[in-house]
Amino acid sequence: MESVQNIKQRFEIIGNDPKLNRAIEKAIQVAPTDISVLVTGESGVGKESIPKIIHSLSHRKHGKYIAVNCGAIPEGTIDSELFGHEKGSFTGATGARDGYFEVADGGTIFLDEVGELPLTTQVRLLRVLENGEFIKVGSSQVQKTNVRIVAATNVNMFDAIEKGKFREDLYYRLSTVDINLPPLRERKDDIHLLFRKFAADFSQKYKMPPIKLDDNAVDLLLKYRWSGNIRQLRNIAEQISVLETNRNISHQTLLGYLPQEGSNLPAVIKDKKSESDFSTEREILYKVLFDMKSDLNDLKKLTLELMQNGGAKVQEANKNLIQKIYGQKEDTEIDFEEPRMSVIPSQNNQEQEEFEDEDDDQNYLFAEAVEEEETLRLDAKEIELIKKALDRNKGKRKAAADELGISERTLYRKIKQFDL
Repeated sequence: MESVQNIKQRFEIIGNDPKLNRAIEKAIQVAPTDISVLVTGESGVGKESIPKIIHSLSHRKHGKYIAVNCGAIPEGTIDSELFGHEKGSFTGATGARDGYFEVADGGTIFLDEVGELPLTTQVRLLRVLENGEFIKVGSSQVQKTNVRIVAATNVNMFDAIEKGKFREDLYYRLSTVDINLPPLRERKDDIHLLFRKFAADFSQKYKMPPIKLDDNAVDLLLKYRWSGNIRQLRNIAEQISVLETNRNISHQTLLGYLPQEGSNLPAVIKDKKSESDFSTEREILYKVLFDMKSDLNDLKKLTLELMQNGGAKVQEANKNLIQKIYGQKEDTEIDFEEPRMSVIPSQNNQEQEEFEDEDDDQNYLFAEAVEEEETLRLDAKEIELIKKALDRNKGKRKAAADELGISERTLYRKIKQFDL
């Protein structure tokens, strides 16, 4: 069995972190078997190295090794890519095609980003893991394959299972052995080693002196979060190697190449209201509608009493109700104007109301009462009340207006309107 150090040199793996060493040890131990392996870790930590180590140390090392990025293949064609298809099985299938599982028979398949597989493809993959059988797209013939599957993902598989995006039985089939690679921010002692290795590689590639970091720049390098892990560190080293003419890199220079955490990320906008938000808005709307309906019913009752009795007591109660609805002060005069609101019973017995403010120094109140058995015309009753008030007060408009509970100006307008 090869040592961890030999494997690092052979596959150019830089670092001495204990978690990294343990991941390589597990890969060496599991390689001689045919056990399925799931490699987990954040994007950019170098998960693709583990299946290469496993394949090279297994008895399948002389067979084919195929790496498949499941997230890069469209959902409509991934079954064809993995399992093959027959001629005419779908539009564009001008000939039969062998899939990766048929081509890699006797070797190893590395399924990168396996968490992105569609559920239908997951069912097919589960059958391969259970008994080595698969069926080509458009075929009814069962075929056999003998492949070793190593999968990798940066997705939290338990969350994906809970959300129904990944099959639980497939997860346990794939993760017979789980190898986790730590993120770069947990490998503090390896960060500068990796940067120096990348700087040397790019110096040779671009034929220029290697870049070097001063002490303050090294401190910044170690404290940075490195969300993109090794891939991000490599890109930063390449940028600086190409763009900086001064090969001694200061803290300030390095800071200019490091994205500020969160500053380069899109803002998260809440474009959907939660169910509780809608529920609260509905409750408020219902309360407002019920209050309006209650006030309207009270107003109708008082209007009917006013038309039937015409007493001062009813007029005073009407004033109080108007003050309650519109927030008027006691000394504010309320004018009755032409009807501008209609109340129409709908099929679900709900009533609607519409108020319109006029650019005038008076507030206008109007209503049309609707009863189930009888319909009353407000304008006719209004004319009758005005005539009675004028007769009772011997044609004195001011006294008649006071009795009606309206201003003299409004009474004058009504007399003119109804040609009394």
